[in-house]
Amino acid sequence: MKKIKPYNSKESKRSQIESMFDDISKRYDKLNQILTFGLHKRWRKRAIDLIDNNPEKILDIATGTADFAIAAKKLNPKSIIGIDISEKMIEIGNKKLKRQNLNNFIRLKIADSQNLPFEDNYFDAITIGFGVRNFEEIEKSISEAYRVLKKDGILLIMEPSTKNNKLLSLLSKFYFEVIVTNIGYLFSKNSSAYNYLSESVKAFLDGESFLKILDKAKFKNCKHLKFSFGIIDLYWAKK
Repeated sequence: MKKIKPYNSKESKRSQIESMFDDISKRYDKLNQILTFGLHKRWRKRAIDLIDNNPEKILDIATGTADFAIAAKKLNPKSIIGIDISEKMIEIGNKKLKRQNLNNFIRLKIADSQNLPFEDNYFDAITIGFGVRNFEEIEKSISEAYRVLKKDGILLIMEPSTKNNKLLSLLSKFYFEVIVTNIGYLFSKNSSAYNYLSESVKAFLDGESFLKILDKAKFKNCKHLKFSFGIIDLYWAKK
């Protein structure tokens, strides 16, 4: 997989991703709503419904402003922790949790997916929504997720996709290259961020290739599902 970075080839991808999300954090939720036509809420709900092991402890990696963590509360766990490398996204997420009186139930913290600050076999389920393609080292981060999951714990990953049949692939590419890039710039004034979004989606692994990474990390029963005519890839795996 080609490594795509937001700004330049010299600095680490991690530091650039952190800076990029810090910069667009105040407009992120609004743009997410506009660019997905509000469907991101439905995607998360459908994904959460696939976690069927009655988890008590849930970890949301690349939590951003905590939307996936909030969606996971319907599973009635005892605790949810969301982590992200962007301090500004975490700040906005905490304000959102406070407004919804969830700040004592869902805890957010700054942490890196490559070095999770948790003991082995700690969580019953892990979610990663639209974050894997932003990781510096994907295989290392997936291995870390495996480490902190309990036996029979569930890993759930959601990513946008342009890899469909010919017609849908053309429509997806038009959407990301034209609509996402231009509307993203119009609202955020950060053309690099939304150009990166388009390029990183196109460069991300296809379903079969990503399943191989999950297999390599020793996950079992790995599944690849598609939502919304194939524009969303969902991966489900068990430890």
